[in-house]
Amino acid sequence: MTKLLEQAIARVKQLPETEQDAIAALILEELEDEAHWDKIFAKSPDVLAELATAALAEDQAGKTQELDPETL
Repeated sequence: MTKLLEQAIARVKQLPETEQDAIAALILEELEDEAHWDKIFAKSPDVLAELATAALAEDQAGKTQELDPETL
C-alpha cells in the first residue's frame, strides 16, 4: 500500500461510520467503472483507431468544418 493511500485511510478511519461508508461506496463505484471501461476497450481495441482513420479521411476529403466556439 502506498503512503498516500495509508494517509487517506487513516483520515477516513477518523470519520463517522456513515461518512466512511459513503467514501467506501464512491471508491468501489469508481473501481467498478474503471474495470467496466477496461473490459469494453479490451474487447474492441481497433474501434478507436478505425474512428480516427475515418475522421482523418473525412477531413482530408474536405468533408469537415472548423469548430466555431461562438456557435455552440
